[in-house]
Amino acid sequence: MNQPIVTHTESCYRTAEEKATSYFEALYNQVMQKTYVPTLTEDFHLWKQNHIRHHLLRPFSFGQKKAERLGYHAYMQWLNKTGKLDHYLERSIAYVYMRDLGKALDETATQLSIERAVENIKEHMLTEIGNNKKESFNQVGLYRWAQKEGLESATIWVINKLKRVADHIPSGMDAAHAQRKLIKTIAGVVMHAIEEMDDSITGEARSKKLDEAIRLGYSYGLTYPFIDDLLDANVLTLQEEKQYSNLIRTSLITRNVPELSNWTGKNKELISFIHLELKEAFEYIKAHQDPETIDAFFEQAYVFFQAQEVDRDKDLANPNYTNEELFIPVILKSASSRLIIRSVISAEQDEGFDQRTFYYGIYNQLADDFTDMFDDLDEGAVTPYTYYLTYHESRPDLINPFELYWAVIAHLIHDVYHSDLSTCEVILDRAINGLKRYKNRMGSKAYNEVMQLFSFEQPEFNHVIQQMVKKADDVDFFDKLLRDHIILSLKKQSREQEAFLDTIKHVRGQINNYLPIAKSSELPVDSIVEGANYSLEGDGKRLRPIMTWVMGVKEFGLAESAIVPLLKSLEYMHTASLIFDDLPSQDNATFRRGNPTLHEVHNVAIAELTGLFLTQKAIEEQTHLDQFDSHLVLQLIQYTAKVTADMCKGQAMDLDAKGKQLCLKELNQMCFYKTGIGFEAALVIPSILAKASDVEIAAWKKFAYHAGIAFQIKDDLLDVEGDQSVIGKPIGNDANHDKSTYVSVLSVEGAKKEMWDHYCIALELLEEISPKNPFLKHFLHYIVNRDH
Repeated sequence: MNQPIVTHTESCYRTAEEKATSYFEALYNQVMQKTYVPTLTEDFHLWKQNHIRHHLLRPFSFGQKKAERLGYHAYMQWLNKTGKLDHYLERSIAYVYMRDLGKALDETATQLSIERAVENIKEHMLTEIGNNKKESFNQVGLYRWAQKEGLESATIWVINKLKRVADHIPSGMDAAHAQRKLIKTIAGVVMHAIEEMDDSITGEARSKKLDEAIRLGYSYGLTYPFIDDLLDANVLTLQEEKQYSNLIRTSLITRNVPELSNWTGKNKELISFIHLELKEAFEYIKAHQDPETIDAFFEQAYVFFQAQEVDRDKDLANPNYTNEELFIPVILKSASSRLIIRSVISAEQDEGFDQRTFYYGIYNQLADDFTDMFDDLDEGAVTPYTYYLTYHESRPDLINPFELYWAVIAHLIHDVYHSDLSTCEVILDRAINGLKRYKNRMGSKAYNEVMQLFSFEQPEFNHVIQQMVKKADDVDFFDKLLRDHIILSLKKQSREQEAFLDTIKHVRGQINNYLPIAKSSELPVDSIVEGANYSLEGDGKRLRPIMTWVMGVKEFGLAESAIVPLLKSLEYMHTASLIFDDLPSQDNATFRRGNPTLHEVHNVAIAELTGLFLTQKAIEEQTHLDQFDSHLVLQLIQYTAKVTADMCKGQAMDLDAKGKQLCLKELNQMCFYKTGIGFEAALVIPSILAKASDVEIAAWKKFAYHAGIAFQIKDDLLDVEGDQSVIGKPIGNDANHDKSTYVSVLSVEGAKKEMWDHYCIALELLEEISPKNPFLKHFLHYIVNRDH
């Protein structure tokens, strides 16, 4: 049953609406009286002295465009080489402090914070450039930062959460943009939490606050993909949208998430997942609110939601909306979306922040709506721009949103930030940069047509703007570059992930076709071959032969047909090891790969003989590698024999460890011999055939060591946290057999941290050995993210 209504929705929204109305009237008067024009004209006259270069210096601009096309790292190198990096970072960080943290740039504390941030980011960038790193802001970098801050658990948690969200973004929504906005929100909340700390805070207290900020940031950020974007997209039916909006509204009013009850609509599975995630997020935020700030949080949240709903309910076919109806919800939603962040972290009220943030929001929103106006128009969305495009000829009373945008800029610079020169510089930089980016994206012809559509009765001022767009330099921003880089990286990751899964599916299918062993025509009953084929027919992942195929074919360029015996050999050897592991004298397992184990179907003797048969069959297959030098094949067989012997030692260690508590070093050694050495073989065997150097083979062995331990830790975690129906065998088997595992030695949280450390080491090694091998990178992602 819902709790009593405690959020005073009507009064808080009405109060916010009154303030927005007052703000709009001030902007409207500026537009009508054109008072912003002489003010901004003078501002631009001063501003251009730092941005309009002599034509002889234009080669710098050519170099900049070339560096921009080459991507993030090339552009950073160009900025550093030309001495522009400091100013670039200063204006970028200053903008973030204004937009995201609501700071005033004329305050000494803010200036010092910006200086420190610039120094830290510059040091990080120069280190990356010096190390020639091509991957930035990846999971390894994030986790290494988390280790320094004592935030491993929160970071592992949020990475897993982000993956779950990405896996549930429905078609019809932009997954990359949804992920980016969620990441951006988390970063914003973390920045606010850091700004609230003083220099005397202890390391432990800092870690606790940042841990909480990461989880709060995710919990609040989840509303972007799963409320705003979902309701804006054409994913839900009209009836479902109504049900969903009512559910959100009820949650905000009653401060209690209703049960989903009887959902009517085709998207029940999607909504069930979203409801579960949002409810968890809602409860986390609510539980971490201070009594003094909880009312402010729910009131801001309601204003944000209601303003979005008012805007969302508009119909572009309706020609009668007033200027107030078009702009006031924009002011409210753009302001409240940022005001709510301080409420989320229960920060003390800051009147200066509240005022600056309230007035600043529409500046960003109008810039975003300008960029997206034709996409919004195609979707039938009502924004000030789409409505003006549709009705400006028949509605002369409509305010030109592009003109209002410049009135907002004048108001911010002179009325909100009191004519501060640094603020004027950054805001005008940003405004011109937005138009330059739009022009580059649309092309000059389309851009000029848009400018003609939105030109207003101030030709001289319009000319000033276009001259700045044409000639101004040094107006680019790091957050825009980072935004583009993140989106490109997410899309690249998505393409690589699809290619990885396609490769797994394709090669696994081929391997499954190669594996069956023909029965002997001389024997009426061949229990050994039957047992071997039964074990091979199970739902095996075939990871080792797949890795060998990738290494052989993709890494070393070996002929696919030439290594087929090798693929069979590896899977025969691996399947034999599983048959032995499952025996009553060893792990006494009753299920493997979703089916009863071989000794359960036949008997122990047949299982033992089948295991021996498959090990010999593996060696026989290696003798069929007749397209390679015989000395290499002999070297390969010698290596394989040693690996098989070491795997036996590993299993013996495992059996001997029952009932004993191993230390981490002993566990790592046992794990390598049991699991890691199998991955090593999958990488080393094709390396031998490809005549790789000893140094290269040693590097692959080191990679396999850490990948193997990460894999084993994930297996240990799945034995505790996994789903039996997905894994294909009972969970809790390790504890039932009193075995030392990474979970029993380190705890669940400790095991996760250890897994991620080995995962990061393996990825760092891969970057050195084979930076252009996306398959192995995604293989490592698979290891830590798999559910079976």
